[in-house]
Amino acid sequence: MGKRYFCDYCDRSFQDNLHNRKKHLNGVQHLRAKKVWYDLFRDAVAVLHEEQSKKPCRKFLQTGQCDFGSNCRFSHMTEGDLEKLNAQVQEEKRAKEQHFDGAVLPPGTIEDWLEKRAKGRGAAEDDSPLSEEESPFQYPPGWPPVQELPPSLRAPPPGGWLVPPNLHWG
Repeated sequence: MGKRYFCDYCDRSFQDNLHNRKKHLNGVQHLRAKKVWYDLFRDAVAVLHEEQSKKPCRKFLQTGQCDFGSNCRFSHMTEGDLEKLNAQVQEEKRAKEQHFDGAVLPPGTIEDWLEKRAKGRGAAEDDSPLSEEESPFQYPPGWPPVQELPPSLRAPPPGGWLVPPNLHWG
């Protein structure tokens, strides 16, 4: 029977050889299915712009179905759908503007945050077996005392590790 190739875009399989795969991957059905798949992930602005530039599909408006489906060159969106999409685009724009303006800040002022941070650092220093001068690193809670740690888990000395003068990497 041989190996079979399954195309996720088209949801079909066929015998896997160079000729069949090339024929399928260059086929119109595969290219359309691939376009439909990637269109699912487009942003709302692009969808709105494209749908507004299309004329409405008469068959879809009359019967609620279209023989061409997602490959139809006319719009299958009603006025209500376009309004909802426009509202979504406006909401995304407002959210993006708020984010860039810095309006999305945690409650409180910067001074409050700095005060909490200083208190947290003070408490952490009291619990730490090493002073700030010895090591700026904080060991995870529950670890054994620093003196019992293997050398590979200890923090480097304040000046860094000494590099022998004759050491060459590579």
